[in-house]
Amino acid sequence: MMIADHYQAILERVHRSCARVRRDPSEITIMAVCKDQESEAIRQAVQCGIQLLGENRFQEAEVHMPALVDLDVEWHFIGKLQKNKINKIIQSFHLVESVDGVKNLEHFQKRVDQPIDVFIEINIGAEKSKSGFTVEGLRKAIDYISRLDKVNITGFLAVPPIMKDSEAVRPFFRSMRVLQREVVGMNIPNFQPRHLSMGMSQDFEIAVEEGATIIRIGTALFGRRKG
Repeated sequence: MMIADHYQAILERVHRSCARVRRDPSEITIMAVCKDQESEAIRQAVQCGIQLLGENRFQEAEVHMPALVDLDVEWHFIGKLQKNKINKIIQSFHLVESVDGVKNLEHFQKRVDQPIDVFIEINIGAEKSKSGFTVEGLRKAIDYISRLDKVNITGFLAVPPIMKDSEAVRPFFRSMRVLQREVVGMNIPNFQPRHLSMGMSQDFEIAVEEGATIIRIGTALFGRRKG
């Protein structure tokens, strides 16, 4: 199957998921995850209709972005932030989804001249092997976050624990929706996470059913990575 066929299959699955819970499919944005992909494959995905591209590694972005500079797309950084790369990431990407701690928020607050939008990464399974705020950690940081004047948190990114049965991740996605409503209900001006970036190739249908607005798709779009 070609990338165009994969994309159509993903669209159909999104539409079926939306129908099951009476959501409007236009609320869902499909992000193409560019990790380990050739620039030409990414270009094909954009030609199919993809308008949002996600990069895990800045080094790869330095290859992809110049090769695709002619495309009208939005670039999000979704990888681990390195202190020595933050300035370049701020300058290169439209939005960073993977702000995983107070230190990163401090870096952004100090390094930008104008307020910027970011997503906060939530370690929804409280896994020691993963970065991100735990739910309790986020609650403890809310007072600090509310005093930031150059950082607007407009969404959450989450990766639930890996499960053999994709249905088993539903409670984690549902918890993200509950957290989103809790924070929005606090009416903090710079902390209105209207976006939920959650769901990948193996579980995006469930994520859509539970409120995702951005799904991050790699394998289901490009096929399995080589090597």
